[in-house]
Amino acid sequence: MLSGCSQQGKSVPVEPGPVIQEPGTQVQPEPQSNLQILPRESKIPVNAVKMTPETDLYPPILHSDEYEQPVPMPYPINTAGAEDSPFITPDGNNFYFFFTPDTSIPAEKQLIDGVTGIYWSKKVNGQWSTPERVVLNNDLSLDGCEFVQGNTMWFCSVRAGNLKEIDLYTAELVNGKWTNWKDAGEKINLEYKVGEMHITSDGNELYFHADRPGGKGSYDIYVSEKVNGEWQPPTPVDAVNTGDMEGWPFISENGNELWFTRFYEGSPAIFKSERINGTWQEPELIVSQFAGEPTLDNEGNLYFTHHFYENGTMIEADIYVADKKN
Repeated sequence: MLSGCSQQGKSVPVEPGPVIQEPGTQVQPEPQSNLQILPRESKIPVNAVKMTPETDLYPPILHSDEYEQPVPMPYPINTAGAEDSPFITPDGNNFYFFFTPDTSIPAEKQLIDGVTGIYWSKKVNGQWSTPERVVLNNDLSLDGCEFVQGNTMWFCSVRAGNLKEIDLYTAELVNGKWTNWKDAGEKINLEYKVGEMHITSDGNELYFHADRPGGKGSYDIYVSEKVNGEWQPPTPVDAVNTGDMEGWPFISENGNELWFTRFYEGSPAIFKSERINGTWQEPELIVSQFAGEPTLDNEGNLYFTHHFYENGTMIEADIYVADKKN
């Protein structure tokens, strides 16, 4: 996906997570030598044609009777640019995603276009507000693959001072503004090679994808447990890993559903594994055909990225939602 800039035992009760402080209107930092913030849609090419389900040559295919048919999220979330890497808070009221105006533009130009990055929208009276840029640096950076828990955001970034090309960072929400951003450190970025990730609601398990020595093939999904405040060496989640690529994990609030992306019949698809008596089960195919990066709210509504292709070329990306049936 574009953003790739990715309790053992019986029914253990999950402790409540931290209180989520709502972001306010994003306070822009003082201008710096290289930082430029422009209106989000100002860089979408004037000749861009918005893709719709009616013009989609490869629409998402639903394989589960627990969900309504997937549909694109409405404007102002989706535009004629590329929306990707969605994350919704458990209450379903705060939505984060990655945006870039033109999928044909290389990353080095996205870095300086003034619009590519992470955006946030809030649900007000059932409608999504105009997305606002999440500012996570005072200089040039290319940020994406965000995960938010309480007042902490984890995100991947390409910027000066990285330990490798793409590092994981954290930021803190203070008085409605994301600040105190810092590199997640050598253990996370170099030793464990943590890619796109999700932390369980109790804060004790970190699921992520990585291409690590001894893996089954390409990306595999791993889990690291927190002991005495430290993330332990990761172990592979063998029930879901294959010789194919598995990545972009999401863990439900109760800790018993692991959602992830795997290729199926030539394109990304979304799978779900359930944890029963502490053991992850054989994954079930949920949505196929250019569908990936699942994220769910506490009502079980499924949000994911869908890429539009024509003649083997990706021309756009949107965020889709498949509502959970009552």
